[in-house]
Amino acid sequence: MACPPPSQLTSFELLGFGDCGWGATLLWGLGNSLLIAAGAYALGFLIGIGGAFGKLYGGPILRDVAAIYTTLVRAVPELVLILILYYAVPGLLNEVMVALGQERIILPQFITGVVVLAFVQGAYQTEVLRGAILAVPHGQIEAARAMGMSPLLVARRIILPLMTSNAVPGLGNLWLNATKDTALLAVIGFSELTKATYQASATTKAFFTFYPAAMLMYLLVSMVSIYLFSRLEKWARRGQRDVRG
Repeated sequence: MACPPPSQLTSFELLGFGDCGWGATLLWGLGNSLLIAAGAYALGFLIGIGGAFGKLYGGPILRDVAAIYTTLVRAVPELVLILILYYAVPGLLNEVMVALGQERIILPQFITGVVVLAFVQGAYQTEVLRGAILAVPHGQIEAARAMGMSPLLVARRIILPLMTSNAVPGLGNLWLNATKDTALLAVIGFSELTKATYQASATTKAFFTFYPAAMLMYLLVSMVSIYLFSRLEKWARRGQRDVRG
């Protein structure tokens, strides 16, 4: 059965899951947003761990490279970085491939989006984790070294457990940023929630239906995330003296 014109449909019908509704499209976009945010956040965490330890315990070259990376990423708008990493870097890579007599490569959009956002996340997570490491009592690190622990064992048994409670609040904020930064990928055509909302509203002209719906979906994700990170922080601080109030 053909759908009536969008102007004749109610907001509930437009947001529904029937043939005339866009609910499935919005949920698909939300799922893509969460998947790419989770992938970028996890990869950014690995970059952040390496960057934090590199800035604190690496050699002069490693410290300088990490400092340039974090300064550059935090200084340049994220949208500009996304456009550079998505268009300029693959373009340069293809020019090299052609010069070598190889075929041009087409990078998967999803993986490219994850890597691009992870590159941004990694810089911010480096600084959050570096601050959390610096908050670990130095005496405990020295005691572990005096007991003959290797640097890796000190990191695993002393630094990482003690830094977790200090890092969770900042990491929680960065996760919220990751979920919102996925909206920037709409400019490169990635079908996430913001792109799906734009398509729905542009097709139906029901802007005041779809954009508030998208806002509520982002808000729901944020509220659930805040709750989970608060629980994680409470778990990480178990056994520690409460210094509040």
